[in-house]
Amino acid sequence: MKRKLTILGVSLPTILAVDIVTKRWAVASLTGAPRPDFLGGYVPLNLHYNRGAAFGISIGDDPRWFFIPVALIALTLMVALIVQAKRDDHLRIVALTLVICGALGNLYDRVRWDQGVVDFIGPISLGFMDWWIFNVADMAISCGVVFLVISFWTEERRLKREGAEPDEGPSEVVRPGPEPTQG
Repeated sequence: MKRKLTILGVSLPTILAVDIVTKRWAVASLTGAPRPDFLGGYVPLNLHYNRGAAFGISIGDDPRWFFIPVALIALTLMVALIVQAKRDDHLRIVALTLVICGALGNLYDRVRWDQGVVDFIGPISLGFMDWWIFNVADMAISCGVVFLVISFWTEERRLKREGAEPDEGPSEVVRPGPEPTQG
């Protein structure tokens, strides 16, 4: 448990601080100002308030009273998963930590005001579509979810391998014998 708490204890304040500082910078610097050129213009910076869910999915006029309890339930589940994670399952522990950090970062915005979550990175043109506007908390959640999927997938493969070993091959050896005669 000490290792889990160390990973969470280092990651949580770091990611939350970066998320809060960058969102405050975005609100102060991108409101009504010319957009700064970032990474040669490949990553535009635009201030946007997302009152909906991931990818701008809208749910009613004031969805924050829906999202706050949902976020708290999700955080409770993530904490339960991190407690249940094996000590040496570093990928799962890091994945859950990233999701928790990102969820708390966006929850902070929803609790502090009704404008929504501050997003400011993007939209990024992928050539065939524009990627949504996002923030540091969204990056933590996205990376955490990818790592969590990989963690569950590798665990499932390991369990299948372990379960398949005893059943490999027939338990009895069947030897060919003479063919029955008809007659």
